[in-house]
Amino acid sequence: MTKYIFVTGGVTSSLGKGIISASLAKLLQSRGYRVTIQKFDPYINIDPGTLNPYEHGECYVTEDGAETDLDLGHYERFLNTPTSKANNITTGRIYQNVINKEREGAFLGKTVQVVPHITDEIKRNIRILGESGDYDIVITELGGTVGDIESLPYIEAVRQFRWENGSGNSLVIHLTLIPFLAAAGELKTKPTQHSVKMLLEYGIQPDILVCRTEHHLTMDIRKKIALFCNVNINAVIESIDASTIYDVPLLMLKEQLDKTVLTKLKLPHKIDPALENWKDFLGRLKNPTSEVKIGLVGKYVELPDAYKSISESFIHAGAKNECKVHVEYIPSEQLTPENAVERLKGLHGVLVAPGFGERGFEGKIEAIRYVRENNIPFFGICLGMQCAVVEFGRNVLSLKDASSTEMNPDTPHPVIGMMEDQKKVVNKGGTMRLGAYACDLKKGSKAANFYGKTHISERHRHRYEFNNDYLKDYENAGLMPTGINPENNLVEIVELKNHPFFVGAQFHPELKSTVANPHPLFINFVAASMAYARKK
Repeated sequence: MTKYIFVTGGVTSSLGKGIISASLAKLLQSRGYRVTIQKFDPYINIDPGTLNPYEHGECYVTEDGAETDLDLGHYERFLNTPTSKANNITTGRIYQNVINKEREGAFLGKTVQVVPHITDEIKRNIRILGESGDYDIVITELGGTVGDIESLPYIEAVRQFRWENGSGNSLVIHLTLIPFLAAAGELKTKPTQHSVKMLLEYGIQPDILVCRTEHHLTMDIRKKIALFCNVNINAVIESIDASTIYDVPLLMLKEQLDKTVLTKLKLPHKIDPALENWKDFLGRLKNPTSEVKIGLVGKYVELPDAYKSISESFIHAGAKNECKVHVEYIPSEQLTPENAVERLKGLHGVLVAPGFGERGFEGKIEAIRYVRENNIPFFGICLGMQCAVVEFGRNVLSLKDASSTEMNPDTPHPVIGMMEDQKKVVNKGGTMRLGAYACDLKKGSKAANFYGKTHISERHRHRYEFNNDYLKDYENAGLMPTGINPENNLVEIVELKNHPFFVGAQFHPELKSTVANPHPLFINFVAASMAYARKK
């Protein structure tokens, strides 16, 4: 029978429920258990696909094309196993499913209510992954904090679920904050006590408390928390601030979180955690032999979470190369022909990031012109690749006012255009080219050498494509299409001949980079940036 773990948060948001969930899952996986994590988000959007990245960070895309919360990226990076649309549920989706059933007459004329209809739908979604037969343990992270109005149906659903499934088959981990008051010079447990009290009011007694703290918890503080929150003293887990999120599994191992969980779920400890590869990765990450400075040109750079997967991919690729990658965030809308040289001076590589809309488009093109003309390693992702195509069209092929029809519908040279099947789309949410698509790489190309194979699959999230009417012109001038989708002949990768590293990818390679398998394009981009740094 599948066991269930619920992770709730109290006191304040952003305590790191996703990292704790991913770290616990990593420890359980390393002991031989099949584990997955799902995230329940309390907002009414159907998915985060239409949310501004400033609101919610990046939108993470799964293999099956679901637009999901960025925490799913952490789950995949830690566990090295793909997630799916079943791993991220929003209140919007729950209500949509219930309302659709009501319209179909599924409730036989009954009054549709939060209890039991909404809570039943939440419980059904909790069980989907557990009933697949693929997992021994399902970890469910509940977004928001206890006491939020929008979180109440989820808390009630968990209470009912635990009552129905019987003791020993599930547990609740509550993540709270133990603040340090500088004036008093001490850690305070009262916020945690209040948070647990509120959870108890809703009928849930947490089994384990994970306490975020800036200072180590003394035994006296642990005893006090255990007594007033009604948990065993070994179930008070310290989660101290770490220098990198990748330290957290080892910190949780030291606190014996995995052992406590297995004991409470009445599961055998199986084997000792096999974490040699993880420790090797951390060793490389913390002991680099070289450094590079890479500019990330994008329009959402004020919030680094908008490019979370890209920054984590640099960490994975940097560790692989034993190189510390310093990412410098550069707002694309501030780049002009006059200041581009000054702003990009001293960088060893430039990545032009994905995005939507016109803002910052011309700045990205200026950045690409500079790195192309000066042989600086360049990596363009999605819109970054499209900008490279536009820049090359304007400045090498002399296609005056070449552009993407997204930015200029009336351009005389639409070198990037909307896919035919997208022209009829009215709804914005979940209607792009999403999820995994095949790509054939040209033999002998840089891309094929990087991947070490000629057939790959990568994840997409876009509406606009390279316009194949211009394909021959680009090939003849040296910007080569080296990755092609075999089904519809769309260009997936472009490379510039006679340049140390100039690669544009229509897909999002950052979505598949994990600790165990850093992405080959990022590994080679970092390596090219290191080579450029050595030359300077």
